[in-house]
Amino acid sequence: MIERTAFPPPERDLPERDLPECDVPDRLLAVRAAEGDEDSFAVLVRRHGRQLLALARCMLGNPQDAEEAVQDAFVSAWRRLPEYRHSAEFRTWLYRITVNRCLTMRRRRPPPLSLNTVVEPAAGNAWSQPARSAEQDAATAALTRALAELDDGQRVCWILREVQGLPYKEIAHVTRTSEPTVRGRLFRARRSLQEAMGPWR
Repeated sequence: MIERTAFPPPERDLPERDLPECDVPDRLLAVRAAEGDEDSFAVLVRRHGRQLLALARCMLGNPQDAEEAVQDAFVSAWRRLPEYRHSAEFRTWLYRITVNRCLTMRRRRPPPLSLNTVVEPAAGNAWSQPARSAEQDAATAALTRALAELDDGQRVCWILREVQGLPYKEIAHVTRTSEPTVRGRLFRARRSLQEAMGPWR
């Protein structure tokens, strides 16, 4: 039985092109994995690990927490493979498990800092590289804090759309909502972020 430590961090995995089964569809690999084929599941881990890690990093803001969330998500997926009914893409199913794990971890952490604590844009010579670098770092920190201020539904939809590039239909499947709900959450998230990032435009 696969344990949590059986999965190396996704960013250390071999490139998908080096795998002999790289052309096998996810659904077939999932069927094989559900029958106990650990090699097939390892292909799925390599195939989707980096995207899930990027998602978790955006949601949690901490590389160590993100790695833990993805590891736990893969272990959960392995154990729940018999529940996968192929009604959605396997990737969508993995995204849903990872999002739920990240939300659980977020709820166990202290509340985020207020946007009032965001550092103001760096002053000085606009052509100064250190000043530009400092301003960029501060803007990134401001965006991170602004994302943390969004409610969970808005944050998840924004990350899945703007960072992961998922279509509205797939986001709706991941979040177990409808496309109009996804669009509404994205509209509110974008409006909130636009207001929060006003000083940096």
